[in-house]
Amino acid sequence: MTMQMALVFLILGVTVVLFVTDTLRVDIVALLVMVTLPWLGLVKPAEAFSGLASNAVVAIIAVMILGYGVDRSGAINRLIQTIVSAARSDEKRLIGLVTVTVGLISAFMQNVGAAALFLPAMLRISKSTGMPASRLLMPMGFAVILGGNLSMVGSTPLLILNDLLRQGGYHSFGLFSVTPVGIILLAAGVTYFLLFGSQILPGLKERAKKPISRQMKLIETWHLPTTIYHCAIPAKSPLAGKTRGEIRMRAQYRLNLLALAQGDDVLYAPWRHTPFAAGQRLAILGDRKDLNRFVTDYGLMYREDTTPFEDLETAGHAGFAELVIPVRAPLIGKTLREIVLRKTYGVEPIMLLSGEREERENFSDEPLQPGTALIVHGRWQQIKAMADNTNFVLVTPVEATEAAPKPRPITALVCFAGAIILALSGLPIALGLLTGALAMILLRIVPIDEAYRAVDWRTVFLLAGLIPLGIAMDHTGAARYVAIQIMQLLEGGHTISILFALGLIATLLSLVISNVAATVLLVPLALVMADITGINPRGLALLVAICASNSFLLPTHQVNALLMSPGGYRPADFMRAGGPMTIIYLTISVFFVYVLYV
Repeated sequence: MTMQMALVFLILGVTVVLFVTDTLRVDIVALLVMVTLPWLGLVKPAEAFSGLASNAVVAIIAVMILGYGVDRSGAINRLIQTIVSAARSDEKRLIGLVTVTVGLISAFMQNVGAAALFLPAMLRISKSTGMPASRLLMPMGFAVILGGNLSMVGSTPLLILNDLLRQGGYHSFGLFSVTPVGIILLAAGVTYFLLFGSQILPGLKERAKKPISRQMKLIETWHLPTTIYHCAIPAKSPLAGKTRGEIRMRAQYRLNLLALAQGDDVLYAPWRHTPFAAGQRLAILGDRKDLNRFVTDYGLMYREDTTPFEDLETAGHAGFAELVIPVRAPLIGKTLREIVLRKTYGVEPIMLLSGEREERENFSDEPLQPGTALIVHGRWQQIKAMADNTNFVLVTPVEATEAAPKPRPITALVCFAGAIILALSGLPIALGLLTGALAMILLRIVPIDEAYRAVDWRTVFLLAGLIPLGIAMDHTGAARYVAIQIMQLLEGGHTISILFALGLIATLLSLVISNVAATVLLVPLALVMADITGINPRGLALLVAICASNSFLLPTHQVNALLMSPGGYRPADFMRAGGPMTIIYLTISVFFVYVLYV
């Protein structure tokens, strides 16, 4: 082993530890790798930054904009309505239609985007039919992952594979080269849930007696207060001159201040530094006994007149909503106090749900994590604005009466189809997809500012930063060294045993680090193993990229993490349903590569 190889293994080890322990954000880790490699002389500076201009990075930016444009145009909503209408309340029919549909859509949309797109719809179906969400979300999430294998842009490992192959001097795959195995995997997943879903999915005995409104279901589930009281601050009240933060309404009285009015001006969800003044009127949500203590302590006056808080009393204008923090949201690790939730979004936080823990009083300084759910109260227009960025996924559909913007599904679908046709015409995949994304921007389907927000820049820099690590493993001989060690262990084994071993390594590695990192690390290794064994190198590399998405056993994949809280899942639920799926996935992938590439 040379010194350069030892340095590569050191960087690789540190990278894996940082990924597993989540000490730093994954994009920061990738950037550290990008900068460290040229400083140590393991790659040239141009090679270190080559990832930023790679086809994979450009293609993933384009795919995110295209997916956002199709969603924004209203095309997906129409599709969802059709599915709900066709399935009615039949569980198997609904699971079959949803898994097939979401699987096909995820062929051209990044996994997390497709899951976030269907999450509110699935929860809406659950609430309207009485079907437990836990029996709907996991099949949908698995279908998203499986459908990512229908094209070379459906999952990030497949998207980055072509760049890694070109770096090794091999021909890249076409857009639909992986489609045959993708179809088999998706069909196997759909069949798996249709045949065994009743045994492996949690929540079989949880069924509502009858459908109720979505708002009432949310209120009943979390025992939320429903009465809004109105008070006025007299001239001599000791409350005058104090701020919300000073009196600690939620901690001391378990009350939520929804709005404050002075004259004709209304301030919704006033933040903690808002001062109280004589003559102000307050709209307060909570229990009457707690409110009586508050009124008595500060000498307030009850008011029967709801003016000017009529919006808060109207279901079509305000209500409760549940939002989930998605994986890689920019605010992960921050607290509600740090993001100034009330001032920034104009909504009142009611409770926070983290795993099985509920917090109703002291959660302003609780760090937000992926999958954390937040119950808020506010006007629908403010709640919808919260869901229009990368920080929150709206779980409960709003019940607003405002008219939605005019949809343009046909134009969006034409741009989308045009991008696919260009990619199939012989142009580089990235050029074809970026052309379609630019068409959406020029035709104003996606405003340019929203196009930038639609891109998950963490994923972009994760890809760009890890590509040079693969180059370093190849150039220094580290990949060949590891491949030789593995081949010595498998010496005399059948070709299928080699394929199974490589697929299993990719599967296990993707459970503890990102699937992108697993692909970047193992593809150079696979190419060297192919050179030693005589197996088709493109086939081995494809096996790695496919198995890097075999992430059903634990809720570590971004899609599974997103669905864990809304579905009320435990890790054991993923192990029960994901264990057999992992074996099926690995077996199909290995035999596909064996038949077509060996």
